[in-house]
Amino acid sequence: MFFRKEMMEMRRSFKWLWVPLVFLMLGIIQPVVTRFMPQILESSGNLPKGMTITIEPPSGSEVMAQTLGQYNSVGLMILVLSIMTLISGERQSGVSQMIFAKPVSYVSYAAAKWASMLSLVTASFVLGYAGAWYYTMQMIGNVETGAAVKAGLLYLLWLWFTGSLTLLMSSLLNPAAGIAFVSIGAAILLSMASGWLPRFTAYSPGSLPQISVRWLQASDAPAGAFGAAILCLMCMIFFFMIAAYQVKIRKSNV
Repeated sequence: MFFRKEMMEMRRSFKWLWVPLVFLMLGIIQPVVTRFMPQILESSGNLPKGMTITIEPPSGSEVMAQTLGQYNSVGLMILVLSIMTLISGERQSGVSQMIFAKPVSYVSYAAAKWASMLSLVTASFVLGYAGAWYYTMQMIGNVETGAAVKAGLLYLLWLWFTGSLTLLMSSLLNPAAGIAFVSIGAAILLSMASGWLPRFTAYSPGSLPQISVRWLQASDAPAGAFGAAILCLMCMIFFFMIAAYQVKIRKSNV
């Protein structure tokens, strides 16, 4: 019941339209811009007559890795903005108080939020990643199938982690700006820490974007991929438990 309600609310707010379209646009832009970059530079710059620009074309795997970089900046922001008020919005409007006036399960309520978020994130990323893969194959070059699939699955785990963190913040905080700031800031810090302190963050969920990129560019499996994936799933379960408890003790904005 709650899951159908959440999916209907997402349709009414057009999230099932604009979020996948934004992810698709981000996925397509990178291979298209890479393919036509020399022509773009020639048409936009005041180059001397007869001068030409020669750019070493990147491989298909490098373009796919650059696409994941786009998702790790703009994509994360779009994700957080689309789900940041799933819990806090109903608490502030009093909808959750009316729902819990009946004998309903807090866990089911929180689980429906999580399931709808995971559905939206998965569909959006798969659409965008498939679009990036298709246009990269058509315009740039071949991408090894096994590496692309594994890298995509690991990066999807990172998006799930960020979405779960956002819903946790939505259960703890009320202001939408505060939820977005903390969620995006924490995700960026985790991701940056994995680059600054790789020795201490080898299994951190924040290392998943870098591991995904390395998997695309390397022939063998990067170290720490399995451990980071397991820890990411454990963190998501922990976030869900805390959020469900917060839903129980904070039925309304009082």
